[in-house]
Amino acid sequence: MAEAVQESLQRRSRIGTPVDGVDVVGSLSPSRAGDFKSCALKYRLRTIDRLPEAASADAVRGTVVHKVLEDLFDLPPAERTPERADSMVEGAWAQVVELEPRVEALFDRGSDTEAGGGQPVFASWLDSCRTVLRRYFDLEDPRRLEPAEREAYVETLLDSRLLLRGIIDRIDVAPDGATRLVDYKTARAPGPGFEAHALFQMRFYALVIWRTRGVMPALLRLIYLGDGTTVSYAPDEDDLRATERQLEALWRAVARAHETGEWLPRRGGHCSWCSFQEYCPAFGGTPPPLPVAPAASGGADADDVPEAGQVDTHE
Repeated sequence: MAEAVQESLQRRSRIGTPVDGVDVVGSLSPSRAGDFKSCALKYRLRTIDRLPEAASADAVRGTVVHKVLEDLFDLPPAERTPERADSMVEGAWAQVVELEPRVEALFDRGSDTEAGGGQPVFASWLDSCRTVLRRYFDLEDPRRLEPAEREAYVETLLDSRLLLRGIIDRIDVAPDGATRLVDYKTARAPGPGFEAHALFQMRFYALVIWRTRGVMPALLRLIYLGDGTTVSYAPDEDDLRATERQLEALWRAVARAHETGEWLPRRGGHCSWCSFQEYCPAFGGTPPPLPVAPAASGGADADDVPEAGQVDTHE
């Protein structure tokens, strides 16, 4: 549900692109590529079966925080303060509810309080959004920044006719032309040695920018608001060529799964937050029959677009 809300927010400003109408073999976004890398069955249930997924308070927090950080840069620089960001939280929440009224059911607006919290659950959750936002101001001073683009939809078509696309939280361009890609995460940073998933997402974005604009991003930056840390990486051509080969190989694996009907589960740490356990053989479940005509066989379907400020609770 939360991902659907995020996509609705993104589509409000979506415009046609040169790739529209091109006969593509399929499309990948960073989130869908990440799904298949972690578990082919999850990719199938989410992308082909399109099974509904319940939102969580953590996921909706991610959507609200990303919306505030997007809108913050509409203000004059002097007004981009922690206090102003705090005041924008309820407005961002209202936009989410307008697009997906069911998210209100996640919260208790009655007199019950969280154990030891002393506040209504919803009020406490709003405060948690503000706490995450305050950490942003410890990491950057938005009064000194003028992003070139925010929530930027980007896509490129590889020679194989595989469409890569995604939405980048922020693109900064320095006076000398150096480009920085920024992605906000509302969870904590991964432990040492576990940054590969997030950096794969950023290399994906860098590849699309390089292929479409002929610009090698100087820096990829992940901002983790859950614990107030950042991860930065400077890509090069070898990196991005390797990423392209990896994505081509990944798509071939997706195509084989389509041909064979074998969408095998893969157990791992990601299982703890997976919403499809009831359909997973690894947990005693049974997947539903494959749709006769898959709604999203990986083609360029508008609904296979990610993630602007992906609202995954684990990232």
